Amino acid sequence: MLRTLVSVGVFKGTFVRYKGYNVEPAAQALPSGLYAANLTIESGAPAHELSFSFEALDYFFESDHAIAYASRWARLWIDQRGKPAAC
Repeated sequence: MLRTLVSVGVFKGTFVRYKGYNVEPAAQALPSGLYAANLTIESGAPAHELSFSFEALDYFFESDHAIAYASRWARLWIDQRGKPAAC
C-alpha cells in the first residue's frame, strides 16, 4: 500500500473513492511505538458535504497495517449505511 508522510508521525494512505465517498485512511505514530489507525470519510457531493472522522480505530505495530485496517473499516462502515453518497 502506498503511504505518504504528511507531518511528523502521520502517514496517509492512498486516497480512494468508494460508493460515492472519499476515503482517506491514515496512521499516526504514537510515543509507545504503535500506530493508531485513523480515518476520514467525506461525501463526494459538494451540495451535501458531509465529513466523518474516526480516530484510533485500533493500534498496530506497523503503519501499513494501520492504514489497511482503516481502509477496510471504511468500506464496512459505508456498506453498513446502505446508501451511496448523494451525487
